[in-house]
Amino acid sequence: MLFVSDEPVSAARIAKVFEVDEIDVASELTALAAEYAADERGFQLREVAGGWRLYTHPAYHEQVEQYVLSWDTRRLSQAALEALAVVAYHQPATRQSINAVRGVNSEAVMASLIEKGLVREIGRDKDAGNAILYGTTKAFLEKFGLKDLTELPPLAEFAPDPDTERAIRERLNALEMPLFGEEEPEQDDEDDAADDGDDGTDTDE
Repeated sequence: MLFVSDEPVSAARIAKVFEVDEIDVASELTALAAEYAADERGFQLREVAGGWRLYTHPAYHEQVEQYVLSWDTRRLSQAALEALAVVAYHQPATRQSINAVRGVNSEAVMASLIEKGLVREIGRDKDAGNAILYGTTKAFLEKFGLKDLTELPPLAEFAPDPDTERAIRERLNALEMPLFGEEEPEQDDEDDAADDGDDGTDTDE
């Protein structure tokens, strides 16, 4: 199944086909992945996007690239990476918010990302005139080798260059739009005391 499938295959799906326990399948897949890695095979078994898929070993990337078109031969433009970064780190995102962060119209770029299957419509924002909300797809996780969104690398590693990373971060901060996966700073004790209505005076009678 792993060899013939063009998308990650979940342990549950394999278990259903072979009528075996899902936990046993997951355990065997994990063991196989470790075995292939230890033996330094020409391929790897990796868990991505909620399933398992076979990948060519990175050591042989150049040889494989010479033989078939790979994802790397269709590199995204800087504009596409900028828009994708905004969606990935601030989803769900409207097109208006993406435009605000990038400072330019992103209609064509978003259409390209949707066509490539990296971004999809996930709902509507009723507070913004029923604007379309965008989020990343399973294909996005698969292409970037992520198990789920919690594995998103720091924005600095995802953005095409330091200037773009800094610009995206500054614009998000200016618009008070937090980055996905980054915790908001905790308030100082003084702020907490103010929220509790404590002005520092003794209120006991």
